[in-house]
Amino acid sequence: MTCWRETGTGEALTLLHGISSGAASWHKQFAGVTGYRLLAWDMPGYGDSPLLARAQPLAADYADALAAMLDRAKVEKTVLLGHSLGALVASAFAVKYPQRVKRLVLADPAQGYGQASVEQRTQVWVQRQRQMAQGVQAMAQNRADKLLRPGACADDVATVAAGMKRLHPDGYLAAAWMLAHDDIHRWLGDWRGPLEVWCGELDAITPPENARGLALRWNAPYSAIPRAGHASYLDNDSFFNQQIARVMKEASDECTH
Repeated sequence: MTCWRETGTGEALTLLHGISSGAASWHKQFAGVTGYRLLAWDMPGYGDSPLLARAQPLAADYADALAAMLDRAKVEKTVLLGHSLGALVASAFAVKYPQRVKRLVLADPAQGYGQASVEQRTQVWVQRQRQMAQGVQAMAQNRADKLLRPGACADDVATVAAGMKRLHPDGYLAAAWMLAHDDIHRWLGDWRGPLEVWCGELDAITPPENARGLALRWNAPYSAIPRAGHASYLDNDSFFNQQIARVMKEASDECTH
């Protein structure tokens, strides 16, 4: 059964991490966002969450696991925020379970390569396999700082590195398969609810121009996170948390009308 961390009470916000992270990475949101119930999952194959039954899963499989987790947490409806690869899962969940999503937020979204050429999909898949073959210690040493802005806080680099060191190879590779073979746009085309897109203005992993393009394609508001790289929720948690508070208030206000 999929595991999660949570804090607070009230309207639910569910946080979905990226491919090289985990629930613990959201510690600045757990500490800085008050007045709401925050849930952060360890996606299947991460932390203590078991792998999915399907060896080569797609976003829909992770979405079903999230639905089961929210059932266990007794969350009927939630604001859903997906970061990086979590944005792909969040989009699939929103379309499969639209009645359970109040608002959909995609932060520094990984859009997937499902519509790319066979060669590019294969390249992405092989690249991720090679990364994992080097081991999680090497990944943390070589890549942690690249997820943050230049000159990032040492504590934030340590947070990213710690998440990478906790990765399980099978869980990471299952998620990498989804990245290489699914596509966020095939989901967003069927989403009719509120959507917005955020991105760190210094994001070198999922560049701002790509995130802006996604927002334009689906006529969604776009917010640049200043002084932030890919892990924008760490680099500029103050601004990021202000955006969360705004979204949560808007969702709460809608419920009272």
